Amino acid sequence: MSASMLSVWVVDDDESVRWVLEQALEQAQMEPRSFDSGEVFFRALNKDKPDVIITDIRMPDMTGLELMETLRVRNEDIPVIVITAHSDLDSAVSSYQSGAFEYLPKPFDIDDAIDLVSRAAGQISGHPKVDGIKSAPRMIGQAPAMQEVFRAIGRLSRSSMTVLITGESGTGKELVARALHENSPRADAPFIALNTSAITPDLLESELFGHEKGAFTGASERRIGRFEQAEGGTLFLDEIGDMPVELQTHLLRVLAEGEFFRVGGQKSVRVNVRVIAATNQDLGNAVNVGKFREDLFHRLNVMGIDVPPLRDRKEDITTLAGVYLNQAARELGVGPKTLSSGASEAMLHYDWPGNVRELVNMCRRLMITAAGSEIVTADFPSELGGEGLYFNDDWTQSLAQWAEEQLSSTPMAPLFTKALPAFERTLIEAALRCADGKRLEAARLLGCGRNTLTRKIKELGLDN
Repeated sequence: MSASMLSVWVVDDDESVRWVLEQALEQAQMEPRSFDSGEVFFRALNKDKPDVIITDIRMPDMTGLELMETLRVRNEDIPVIVITAHSDLDSAVSSYQSGAFEYLPKPFDIDDAIDLVSRAAGQISGHPKVDGIKSAPRMIGQAPAMQEVFRAIGRLSRSSMTVLITGESGTGKELVARALHENSPRADAPFIALNTSAITPDLLESELFGHEKGAFTGASERRIGRFEQAEGGTLFLDEIGDMPVELQTHLLRVLAEGEFFRVGGQKSVRVNVRVIAATNQDLGNAVNVGKFREDLFHRLNVMGIDVPPLRDRKEDITTLAGVYLNQAARELGVGPKTLSSGASEAMLHYDWPGNVRELVNMCRRLMITAAGSEIVTADFPSELGGEGLYFNDDWTQSLAQWAEEQLSSTPMAPLFTKALPAFERTLIEAALRCADGKRLEAARLLGCGRNTLTRKIKELGLDN
């Protein structure tokens, strides 16, 4: 081996992958060496040692994770880059928790791979393995933008760092927060979620920090707030951009000092809580106009994760639709339905302004309204090129026609049980879109109280 050349060992049972990497590494003035199994790799390691290792995560005789564990047991401090065709969240998290320098999903850009090798050569992985990897909430995504999210979660899996999650309404920011918690050292402790915009400003302080008996009219006993409920675990604060400025000061104190006062209390309460916040707003702009404290913004934004809108991850749409159609079938107790090729194509050409949440609820409605076992384009609302009942100009006539068809069909659940939730979802989703996600304004448009809207959103599963 030349003393001036970087030694890179490739472990992969796929001959084509080994060949491509060998050619690229040689062209980059590195010295590659390939192995088709972990067994052959370790025999060679007894005689020599590379600067960097590239390994597939799934191989017949030894997985990439097992390879890294064996390296750890042998005290071999060599940076490892994991490549895999199975680009899911569990693979990303497992790779990082096992000590991988980086995780690279297939198909990968060869220039990116060479750049990773160069960066890995000057660093030591050496991270202790975290035992007992938790099963994260279901997150699906083959799109490059989602792979970035998976990698970020994996990098943070050994950390209790404060994280700010950004993204449009309905993109799945709470799922990301739950995944961060479930794959952290705090996984066995509580995960407490609070939508700060769903609670009136005068009650939010008590909700967060609790109150003492007699603190205000109606406070008949001491109440423990969300921070104390989350002790040792994670507190997820959704829609943090809507938090009143006066309460931002209290939150800043907790983040800076780990303590707070209950409403009406005289004694500080210390807590050990990881805070993950989320927003669909531009907090940098909110800082500039004086609606959000700059010091709090920097405290929250220690690590940022941006969740992509569904229109930027179209590769995932049909896969997600299949999952949510099956889920809706189980929830409603009806037979499964599949998408026709035309329906799938229509979904790919739609921009999904409500993102994954809109897709979920579309699937629920289609399970009710689509007549056959195969969903066709005509079953969709007009936005997707269909003739769906909810968007016809004469919607009452369409509703009456649909109801008659349902009532004259084979045995089914009571019509109210099926139709009313779908009707309410449609109205609430439309109001939230018109109000740009602001619940107070959406409630005004619907002609109901904010608390009523919040209760309905929770009942219908629209806050997920």
